[in-house]
Amino acid sequence: MSIDVPRIRARTTELLAEYGIPSAAIGVLHDGDLTELAVGVTNIETRAPATPETVYQCGSMTKTWTALALMQLVDEGKVDLDAPVRAYLPDFSVADPETTAKVTPRHLLFHTNGIEEDFGDPGEGDDVYERMVANIADAPQVFPLGRTHGYSAALGYGILGRILEVHDGKRWDDLMRDRLFDPLRLTGTNSRHEDVDPTRAAAGHLIRSLEEGPILTPIDHLPRAYGPSGNITSTVLEVLAMAHVLLTEGSGPDGTRIVSAESVREMMRSRVPVPDPYMFGPEWALGLIVCDWHGRTVYASDGSTIGQNARLRILPDSNTAIVMLTNGGPRESFYRKVFNEILTDLGTATIPEPPAPHPTLHLDPSRYEGVYERPGARFEVAAEDGDLFLTLALDPMEAAFLQRPDRIRYRLLPIDETHFLMPPAGPLEDTQTVAIYDFTDGPARYLHINSRVHPRQV
Repeated sequence: MSIDVPRIRARTTELLAEYGIPSAAIGVLHDGDLTELAVGVTNIETRAPATPETVYQCGSMTKTWTALALMQLVDEGKVDLDAPVRAYLPDFSVADPETTAKVTPRHLLFHTNGIEEDFGDPGEGDDVYERMVANIADAPQVFPLGRTHGYSAALGYGILGRILEVHDGKRWDDLMRDRLFDPLRLTGTNSRHEDVDPTRAAAGHLIRSLEEGPILTPIDHLPRAYGPSGNITSTVLEVLAMAHVLLTEGSGPDGTRIVSAESVREMMRSRVPVPDPYMFGPEWALGLIVCDWHGRTVYASDGSTIGQNARLRILPDSNTAIVMLTNGGPRESFYRKVFNEILTDLGTATIPEPPAPHPTLHLDPSRYEGVYERPGARFEVAAEDGDLFLTLALDPMEAAFLQRPDRIRYRLLPIDETHFLMPPAGPLEDTQTVAIYDFTDGPARYLHINSRVHPRQV
């Protein structure tokens, strides 16, 4: 089976116009053969055409790169995934004594550490991750260590980045080049925005309405604190070089050994369940999401910045990896449509649709009603005429910029007793799924959405 590139290019062009996304670059590695294409423009003002060599922000896909670097330390016998973090960072401390003593690199890789992202402003200097770790001495727990999965946007992998720095005696940016970028012969991949060639870089875009179309993002890069979690920029072919390491159990495209086969197997087979299995996948591995596509296991690495998005899917059964990098627009429905076109051409498993709501399930609203909150995010769940509704409270400045109300109401349609479909509130949104769960003490204790967990407050 082969990809009909003209058809994929034409279909992607149609979808870019439909979604108001300026560009997409796509790369496919299938049975050792590479296919690449790009459609659209890197910047709506300059109208420079996107190419397969265009550099995009990868966002949280960076976490997979950081996990690979950490697994190199495991191969070297320098890190034990199940030893306390304090074995490598003796001064590590958070508010909870048990977490201080017992949190491990595996907890951080899994996003089961439960530590609130309360690291303040560690600055933009070379000591950013040292300061980040020092700043969390009083950070509280969102949930007890290991209790559930709750995505850590920056902190968990920031701590892993600091472990790498202490071992190698160099800053995270330099050790990533020494350990991964140079051995893989990557010339367009960087970890700091200052190092990106501006003539190759895609600009991020936001969309407030289809009528207005995309606008340039006011925040063109993430703070340096997000480095090990979200600051790598790359091209589709160079992301596929990283995917090649995972598909071949440790080797780069030229045969260079990057990590051991055992480390790759550990990254894929060591997993924890995800409370909401529908949005991304039912399990989280070490730096990878585990998806179930009609009974076939697929590994994912996704990322978003403020105006750019990255999607990678690795299908070991068909020796395939697909990556798409974009510089704006909605994410999930666009990526599903483009990837399913490619997957159909390849004759392999396609991405399943979200589940349908249960037609007759009746729930006790009192088990779910309440406010679920943590800094920067508040969700209010309430019943009306027997149905459940979720109200999202937006930051007023964000709401004003996006020209949206600061409170958005969604209906929750039950899939089962803990999972709900959340239909979009407008044309710029996709249907989402939500988990409201853990009834140990009666009412639900947590709300899990977009991989983030929010504890019940009232």
